[in-house]
Amino acid sequence: MSEATAGAAETGPERRVRVVLVDDHRMFRTGVQAEIGQTERTGVEVVGEAADAGQAVSVIAATRPEVVLLDVHLPGGGGVEVLRRSAALMADPERPVRFLALSVSDAAEDVIGVIRGGARGYVTKTITGTDLVDAVFRVADGDAVFSPRLAGFVLDAFASTDAPPVDEDLDRLTQREREVLRLIARGYAYKEIAKQLFISVKTVESHVSAVLRKLQLSNRHELTRWATARRLV
Repeated sequence: MSEATAGAAETGPERRVRVVLVDDHRMFRTGVQAEIGQTERTGVEVVGEAADAGQAVSVIAATRPEVVLLDVHLPGGGGVEVLRRSAALMADPERPVRFLALSVSDAAEDVIGVIRGGARGYVTKTITGTDLVDAVFRVADGDAVFSPRLAGFVLDAFASTDAPPVDEDLDRLTQREREVLRLIARGYAYKEIAKQLFISVKTVESHVSAVLRKLQLSNRHELTRWATARRLV
């Protein structure tokens, strides 16, 4: 057992952190539950799960966890929508609900968006179970936690006095369309995108068609140039 996990286990019943898992992939939630949810060992007690933004808001309000592990890209408005609708719970001085983003995305736009929305940290899904347990406890204690490379995005964003302008074109896209856009711009094939996002190739094609239509672009080469110009790659 690692030192971080052992530390959580040593506290036993005296120190447990109640957690809600929010992710639209059931298999991923099951994996996280198996990895960190063995309460007697880790000190983490999973008290609820949700697969979309609306369900997440309801489950969080009903269970009042100490920490929510929140995916950024969700049906129903994404992680930012969950944060917006949970603002009162985050601001509760007696029992604040704190959010830790847990996402496959490492894009600056996603990181900054959820931090501006009130999340206390952001880690990617490459994190180990041991480090995730440690991150949960730190966020429960009020600390800010980031995967190493992502902290720079936040420091740069909040150090700048020039807030990025609202991009009306980008705002037309759903969270999933933005995710597909970013992967297309990075040169991924449709099959690779489908595998990474756990969706079908036909669904990827549908998302690409929607992005091209909304942005009034003709092909993936124009799409790549568009994304690169906005530093989304």
